Amino acid sequence: MNKYTLVALLLILCVGCSNNESSKELPEINGDWYGAIETPNAPLPIEITFDHDEELTGTITIPPQNIQGFSLSNMSFQDEELSFDMEIPGQVIRFKSSKVTSELIEGEFHQQGATFPFYLERSPENESSTEDTASDIVSVETNHGKLSGELLLPEKETDTVALIIPGSGPTDRNGNSAAGTNNSLKMVAESLREENVASLRYDKRGAGLNQDAVINEETLSFDDFIDDAVFWLEELRADDRFERLIVIGHSQGSLVGMTAAQQVEIDAFISLAGAGRPINQVLQEQLSAQLDGDLLTEAEQIIEQLRDGHQVDDISQPLESTFRKSVQPFLISWMNYNPVTEISQLSIPMLIINGSTDLQVPVEAAEMLHSKAQDAQLKIIEGMNHVLKPAPMERSENLKTYNQPNLPLADELKESIKAFLAKLDEE
Repeated sequence: MNKYTLVALLLILCVGCSNNESSKELPEINGDWYGAIETPNAPLPIEITFDHDEELTGTITIPPQNIQGFSLSNMSFQDEELSFDMEIPGQVIRFKSSKVTSELIEGEFHQQGATFPFYLERSPENESSTEDTASDIVSVETNHGKLSGELLLPEKETDTVALIIPGSGPTDRNGNSAAGTNNSLKMVAESLREENVASLRYDKRGAGLNQDAVINEETLSFDDFIDDAVFWLEELRADDRFERLIVIGHSQGSLVGMTAAQQVEIDAFISLAGAGRPINQVLQEQLSAQLDGDLLTEAEQIIEQLRDGHQVDDISQPLESTFRKSVQPFLISWMNYNPVTEISQLSIPMLIINGSTDLQVPVEAAEMLHSKAQDAQLKIIEGMNHVLKPAPMERSENLKTYNQPNLPLADELKESIKAFLAKLDEE
């Protein structure tokens, strides 16, 4: 069974299951755990909450499948093995773990004869320690309704604030998405707070606080992302508490940020894992690695048509998910922006950061941006991946970090931003 068969089976989950009592010898596992089922192509992120009071109960969340709080059943702990099921029509999915500690659970996932390893790591009890005491939920009116965000303030007064812009897809303000829960952007905000810098980060439309603020795919444009960032920048620029305004963009947020920065006066820009080429070139490279023959030729022709601003009516079924008619206007609008062109328009101090083990955006992208930037520092961080965490280049181990919210940011990332901020203070 491949990853996609597993995904399809998980999509038919239903709700409502019963639970059995567990052994009293079970280690302390109450609370939230994050991990993944290690399917062949890529880990499948999972989140499990255990409650061991009078009996052992639990729920599982699988973000890529939009499965939230599904009740686990037949939970038991016998002979030092923790087991529990997901009961769905016509089959039972079972988790068995022979390694159970208060910090780590490892075992096997079983579904219709297929077996994959899985692991879970405990979420810290005080994961949101700064959120309740130092942050405010704020909002801004846009062309498409109200958006909400989180303003994190340092303990002392500051005149500096950073707008943190997340990457592609329905990514929340903490940097979490269907790919996993890693809290990377939340950690960036907290590291800024340690340097006495305020920050505002916001959920993309369709995520978190802005889950209902969606724009129909048929009418969505890349310019909507830029406009959202501009509205937030104007809000911060009008705030009397702040004199210095910094934009920090991660992944797709880098292109959004450098483009929005041309419409509102800002004082500095930081690109984290930002692309160096337009999306049509990125798409073509990705599809060239996955397709061949007639399908690859068709994909290249579609990309060429979209790049020229023309929609394509006839799409082969294997390419439908990538080039469906409803998403073509968005792709056309995105292809209008070339990162190296946009960054060349900025004359403010800039810091361009990329990790050497980023599987999504290569180091060359940062070098391309740096080559066209007027006033920029380039920092390549050894051993840092796309979600800004320390990780090896080996794919499965690298992708594990996408769902490890407790794993700290790469130390050199924090130090690089700290040094950049200190240099701003000197100017």
